[in-house]
Amino acid sequence: VQLQASGGGLVQSGGSLTLSCAASGDNLDSRAIAWFRQAPGKQREGVSCISGNGVSTYYTESVKGRFTISRDNAKNTVYLQMTNLKPDDTAVYYCATGWTQSIEILTLTAPLDEYHTWGKGTQVTVSS
Repeated sequence: VQLQASGGGLVQSGGSLTLSCAASGDNLDSRAIAWFRQAPGKQREGVSCISGNGVSTYYTESVKGRFTISRDNAKNTVYLQMTNLKPDDTAVYYCATGWTQSIEILTLTAPLDEYHTWGKGTQVTVSS
């Protein structure tokens, strides 16, 4: 499977963006898909994850209530709707999938190398 993230851009503080993660080469409906982000000089951090059937979702504390993850398996695409964006959300955003749908994968506590496929990132810049 290959993943491609898109939808990033420049937005003012308080604005909104929706990122998309499109898959090719395989169906996503059996795969958990996670969003990560990496700001300059910082480690890559998990943002959100959704199970293959879309029933289970997880968010890191800093984005709860502002970000919503969803998926359309018919379109083989996962979305990350981001609202009330803050300058601290500025980062390159990546989508990724793991070998399993373990609780560690879903809660973004698995080591990064357990997410075996990564899409190219999309830049999100939030101006103050």
